[in-house]
Amino acid sequence: MLSALEVFTTVVVGLMVGVEFSVAFVLNPILNALPEDSGQLGHAHGGRMLGAVMPVWYIGSVVLAAVWAVAGRHHHGTGLVVTAAALLILSVIMSILLLVPINNRNKTWTPDNRPADWKEQMNRWDRYHYVRVAIIIAAFALLVAALT
Repeated sequence: MLSALEVFTTVVVGLMVGVEFSVAFVLNPILNALPEDSGQLGHAHGGRMLGAVMPVWYIGSVVLAAVWAVAGRHHHGTGLVVTAAALLILSVIMSILLLVPINNRNKTWTPDNRPADWKEQMNRWDRYHYVRVAIIIAAFALLVAALT
């Protein structure tokens, strides 16, 4: 049963990393290359869509890692899992404090109501997101290492 939990947790976190990596390095550059209104509307739609799914995914990943750490506390690699869980918690805190406020504003913007500094806000979101992606990649790598 523990092996199934380990693999399931690793896959869930790995898929989350893949989505967030794609947002940072594929989707956002595509949206940023579109004409101004199209790109901004795409960011707003993406913020609404992913903003509904990602909180469950992030919290679920933390819960799975915590359950793995407790269930496998007498097994090799538990320290790696605990560290991964701590990094995932950091990513949730970072999301709530830094990324979600910008996303909540962004998802309501249209070309008619967006603020003058909307590009600066989106650039700030991107910078925070790059750091968050690095954190969850590190968590994923630790979970993979704990499997061995």
